[in-house]
Amino acid sequence: MPTPPPLPDSRTEPDGSALVRVLSYNVRSMRDDTDALARVITACAPDLVLLQEAPRFFRWRKKLARLAAASGQVVLTGGATATGPAILCSLRATVERTEDVLLPHTPGLHRRGFATAVVRFGAARIGVLSCHLSLQKDERYAQGGLLLDRLAGLGVEHAVAGGDLNERPGGRTFRRLARELQDGWATAPWGGEYTSTPADPHQRIDAIFATKGVEVLGCGVPTAGLPGVTEEDLRAATDHLPVLAALRVPAL
Repeated sequence: MPTPPPLPDSRTEPDGSALVRVLSYNVRSMRDDTDALARVITACAPDLVLLQEAPRFFRWRKKLARLAAASGQVVLTGGATATGPAILCSLRATVERTEDVLLPHTPGLHRRGFATAVVRFGAARIGVLSCHLSLQKDERYAQGGLLLDRLAGLGVEHAVAGGDLNERPGGRTFRRLARELQDGWATAPWGGEYTSTPADPHQRIDAIFATKGVEVLGCGVPTAGLPGVTEEDLRAATDHLPVLAALRVPAL
């Protein structure tokens, strides 16, 4: 696959809007090569990192903090308290508030949750949500509705959501989200499309969505050949490929 052109760097524009880089990444409880994982995140130079399957058990806070430190980030919220979703951020972000949300539990299925926050980049303010939706289609559809409700309930004009949807774009939950939000890849495709699996990418089940007022400048999988990103690291880091988006967030 040819190397895509670089995404815009993070910066504040003269009109007060902010160019923000957002990375969504299922890290499989950091059970794989954590050094490779940190290198991939670092190379993407994100302002926000939306994680899924962050560590949830023994010394989970320490493991998440080590990943953040190794990739130039700080832990914002999530982890075990959101049953897996987490958010990291760069020091460029000013944090207004955070909240971890547990979703209704279906007996016999894994408990799911959202990690959410409201942050500012200069004069630009944005809500953030990391999710990992159910493997069961009816529960997943209900969680898609709760995701939309939660974004609306953040009380901000602009928001971004990212995560492992456990569903392809043709699925009814994916389509439900794409009707209300901008699907980053469909809006401004960049890099690779498929996120699973790293050894044989053939399906897009991870995505970044943005509310209508946010300008999507590019969104997709950062492929090997970008500075600092190698095929070996992408395969070794975890069992998903990451999704990277560059967004222009208007000023308040």
